[in-house]
Amino acid sequence: MKPILPSLRQKKRYLVFEVISNAKIKSSKQIEAAIRKQILLTLGELGAADVGLLMIKFNYVKQRGMIKVGHKSVDQVKACLSLIQKVGRQKVIFRSVGVSGIIKKAESKYLR
Repeated sequence: MKPILPSLRQKKRYLVFEVISNAKIKSSKQIEAAIRKQILLTLGELGAADVGLLMIKFNYVKQRGMIKVGHKSVDQVKACLSLIQKVGRQKVIFRSVGVSGIIKKAESKYLR
């Protein structure tokens, strides 16, 4: 099977977010599950498939994480992040910190 040509691949953006809560969240799997659940509820299955979501990193100390999304879906994902109210049993607020097209720039500018 041939790989997809670069011109036909979906362009990607790296979205850095911050989790604000009373206690620190220690599980990136819980955060990823909450994000996926909210995207599925808000956009539906077809919209969630178009987003192309992938969790890249989560910094437990700063409570910041990075996800990879499609370039056309950045605004939709930001809206979904703002609608998340709980991760597990803990109340949280998600805040979008920044967006970049290069993972190295997103790390240096927003995560460190």
